Formats: sequence, structure tokens, C-alpha cells
Amino acid sequence: MVVGDFPVEVDTLVVGAGPGGYVAAIRAAQMGQKVTIVDKGNLGGVCLNVGCIPSKALISAAHRYDHAQHSDDMGITAENVKVDFSKVQKWKEGVVNKLTGGVEGLLKANKVDIVKGEAYFVDQNTVKIMDEKNSQTYKFNNAIIATGSRPIELKPFPYSDRVLDSTGALNLPEIPKKLVVIGGGYIGSELGTAYANFGTEVTILEGTGDIIGGFEKSMTSIVKRRLKKKGVNVVTNAMAQGVEETKDGVTVTYEVKGKEEKVEADYVLVTVGRRPNTDELGLEQVGIEVSDKGLINIDKQCRTSVSNIYAIGDIVEGPPLAHKASYEGKVAAEAISGEKAEVDYIGIPAVAFTDPELASVGYDEKAAKDAGYDVKAAKFPYAANGRALSLNDTDGFVKLVTRKEDGLVIGAQVAGANASDVIAELGLAIEAGMTAEDLALTIHAHPTLGEISMEAAEVALGMPIHVAK
Repeated sequence: MVVGDFPVEVDTLVVGAGPGGYVAAIRAAQMGQKVTIVDKGNLGGVCLNVGCIPSKALISAAHRYDHAQHSDDMGITAENVKVDFSKVQKWKEGVVNKLTGGVEGLLKANKVDIVKGEAYFVDQNTVKIMDEKNSQTYKFNNAIIATGSRPIELKPFPYSDRVLDSTGALNLPEIPKKLVVIGGGYIGSELGTAYANFGTEVTILEGTGDIIGGFEKSMTSIVKRRLKKKGVNVVTNAMAQGVEETKDGVTVTYEVKGKEEKVEADYVLVTVGRRPNTDELGLEQVGIEVSDKGLINIDKQCRTSVSNIYAIGDIVEGPPLAHKASYEGKVAAEAISGEKAEVDYIGIPAVAFTDPELASVGYDEKAAKDAGYDVKAAKFPYAANGRALSLNDTDGFVKLVTRKEDGLVIGAQVAGANASDVIAELGLAIEAGMTAEDLALTIHAHPTLGEISMEAAEVALGMPIHVAK
């Protein structure tokens, strides 16, 4: 990097090195652009460092512990199963370090310049990148903003040693005896489940009528049954009021059905959504249009109101999903290179790594009907699948939403073991314009969970083999 105030010139500047930014940078470099990526934090962003990856590592470890204690019906018993939580945390950090190190290697292999610092837009072709000691001007032809989001902090629940955001909950030094989770979305439900599997007494307070919004009630009801078995207390339509904090714990006050209630715990985890990181970039200097929620307005090529500046990921409309950010990053990089790439969100899956997992792609039945489609919904249960039976994990189903006129697959929902993997085939079916007949005629290995998709397709065709018609 040039020291001083002589501008460094690049073709494409990527601001933010999360799963949107680093993917955009690599794709732009692959297409012949001279690329610089800047981030004030660690490579990999929230997802790799304090989000998707460490949370799934913790969830996986918790499952191992839970299974070790509850496999009696399979003839397997274990005594004095113990958790060395410091070792769990060390293993989790090892997973994170492997991936973040891999990202750095990939960026360097693609000749992307990596700069540590904070970017501030001066005009539509210039940014200042600042670290603790220096300020450097960069001139760019095109820029991609991928600065991600941060947890929303509730005024009555300021973050502290005992009032945690998701990052704090992932880095606890010990397994809490009691945990209150405010917000029963996918993050709160995932982490609440993980700690329940470790033996924590968990209370989830959700302000709406159901947990894990965005998924059908037939799916969330399975998760709620499992949570009840684990001793998790799920309180819906509950409004968190405040917290009293002591050296050793917290007392959370909430209101439900007009009555004030209190619950004590070691910690309280607040997961009520995320806020886009667009407020300290100098966007107003450039004239980039931002909504009341702080989201940047973009077109189908992820282009902002300033034609040479693009925005992707959590800072634009849509769910804050890492794979959405990566997808948009590729579209933006290709658009800059003159390709006709455009976003099409119909094939983007949503997944909750709860117990069991939930996954959805395309339309659900209600959304399809609201969009004017005449559809058919076809379900096949996990309980009728040989692999699910052999896993001793039979709760759940695969549901296909197909267009009546031609059997085109336009949506799918999966609740059950490995739903996060099963959904991939169904997303491909939607992306490729496949019909229920195409899925039914695809030979699936036996016995596998993938067969459930084939069986659901046969239900859609009215000729199921392994369930009574």
C-alpha cells in the first residue's frame, strides 16, 4: 500500500470481507479486474467469525453430548458423560481459524489486495481508508459495498457481561445453568436448542404468536415439541420489559396476557434482529439512496442509485443470509464485468439449524396461492423412510408445492433430520425448471433421506409407493 496521500488506483474496491464481499472480490478478480478488499475486522465477516460457522460448530458439539446421553432405545448407554466446555470452545475456534485462513489464501491466490481499515466514501470514485495510524485515499472505477449487519440492541437490555448478543452467547466461558433467550427467531431458537442440549434450563420469550417466523406452523410445531421434551419453556406473545443484573445473574421481567412475570437466569441472550451497517460509510456524500431502515436500494444487478457502486448482503432488502450475500456478490462482480447477470431469489433457501432442522425454498403453499398460482401440495413423512428409521429420527416431512397445470416444482419445505442438505436438491429442481415427474424419475440411492423428495414427487403425481393413497 502506498503511504501518504497519493491515491491508490484500483478497478474494483470491495468494502467488507464477509461471505458477500470476499466472494465478490474473488469473482471480480477471476474476470480480470484489479481488486482491493478492505475490512476493519477479520476476514470472513460475522458469518465465519462469530455467526454461521461457530454457531453450527457449537450446535454439532451439543448434539454429540445429547446423543451420548439419550441413545438407550438403540441399546447404547453411557455413564458420566462430561463436557469440557473450554475444549469445546477451543475446537470451535479451530474450525473458525481454518476457514478464515482459507479465505485469506483464496484472496491472495486470486491476486486480491487485502487492506485492513475502515472505508469512508468521499465521492463516487474515491474512498478514504483509515486505520488507527494512517489514512489512505483510494480511487476506484467500481465499488461493491458488503458491510453486513450487527445485532439490534434493545434499550431496556443494554449489552453487558450478563446481557449478551449472539457473539457473546457463542463465547461463554462455561455452560450456563439457566439461560433466557429474548427473540425466538432462527438465531435464538438455534442457540437456545444448543444450550438445552448441553443441559441448560432455557426459557425463550417470543413477542409474536410463534417461534422461527418465516416457516409454516406445521414445521415449527415439530421444533416446539422437541423443545418441550428438552425442558425448554417457550413463551409466545411475551413482551420483554427489562432486566435486573447482579454479579452472578439476571432477572428478566416480561409481560404476557397482561400479566407481569419474572424469570431468573445466569445470562440473557437478546436476538431480536439485525441492523445494516450503512450509517458510517459516508453514503450521503455520494448520494446513494438508503431506506428508512438503513437498507441500500439496488436494481436487479445489485447496482445502487450511483451507477458504479453496488451493494450486496445484509445491507440490501431481503433476509440476512450468508448464501444470499455470496450469490449477490457474484452477480455484482459479473455485472461490473459487463455480463447480463441479474438476481433471481426464487431459488434461495432458508434454513434453521434447530432440532429438527427446518428448510424452505421457493414458494410455500400460501405464498404461491397469494401470487396467483393454482397449486398442489404433496407431503411425504420421514416416518415412512428407511434411512430416517435407521437414524432413529423420524419426526418431519418433505412437502412439495407444484403447479397444477404442468407439475412444475415452485416450492419445497423440509422439516426433519438433515433438512439443510435435503433442501439442496429441491432448490436445484426449482432453479432448473423441473417437474414432479422429473424428481420422481430421478433414481435415488437407497436407503437415504434424499428418497423422501422422490416419494413426495410421487405423492404429487398421485402414485405414491410407500404411503397409502
